[in-house]
Amino acid sequence: MSYADQVFISVCRDILAEGFWDTDLPVRPRWTDGTPAHTVKKFGVVNRYDLREEFPIMTLRPTAFRSCVDELLWIWQKKSNRIADLRSHIWDAWADEEGTIGRAYGYQLGVRHQYGDGWFDQVDRVLKDLRENPASRRMVTSLFNHHDLHRMGLYPCAWSMTFNVTGNTLNAVLNQRSQDMLTASNWNVCQYAVLLHMMARSTGLEAGELVHVIADCHIYDRHVPLVEEIIRREPRPAPRLVIDPDVTDFYGFTVDSFRLEGYEPWAFGERIEVAV
Repeated sequence: MSYADQVFISVCRDILAEGFWDTDLPVRPRWTDGTPAHTVKKFGVVNRYDLREEFPIMTLRPTAFRSCVDELLWIWQKKSNRIADLRSHIWDAWADEEGTIGRAYGYQLGVRHQYGDGWFDQVDRVLKDLRENPASRRMVTSLFNHHDLHRMGLYPCAWSMTFNVTGNTLNAVLNQRSQDMLTASNWNVCQYAVLLHMMARSTGLEAGELVHVIADCHIYDRHVPLVEEIIRREPRPAPRLVIDPDVTDFYGFTVDSFRLEGYEPWAFGERIEVAV
């Protein structure tokens, strides 16, 4: 059975049984009818996924894998903040009149910074160090730039990656300040698992362990019945990730470079309302 399913079930059961409800607190998110969107949460959740064992996609409900990869490439490869560069409409609610999400996500990765040996953006700096200085403990990217927060449509949720090489294995820690378990939990895991594979393939390494650290891991009040339904299901086998063997350049990957073999998730037709 899919390990990602097991993690999801365990975390959700823990949140529902032992979590803290913020119903007595003022909250920023609202439902479409204007009602405050409250949550039940756990603090400091840590999940580990070994990408050598399986690709961490859930089967308890479908994860839109191609859209997931498309957004990852939009952020990390195109380094874009323009919603027109994205095939899906997941960012439309946060776009400004110019069609951007402000100085958020891809914008931050595309800004060049001066290092001791030249000017690089964050992605190219990590790629350079992975190739030339894999023993480095300084391979960190951050999207949470305090100088630009007031110019972002939404503060970054998955905001930091730390890369680390052990032998010929590339591992990484993904830090996330806030995690909506129903709508985005597996989405983020799949994205950064693909990113780890891309980084490894581009630098002659093997993708190893992805450690996901979540500060505020929560379930929204209106999502509780849906979550309870999903975690009663029996997990199915994890699919196999297939990557185009001809692509070895980080900037050469496309959505079509990745496919899943044997992905047969449970059907899920219920509409999921998103708090904004």
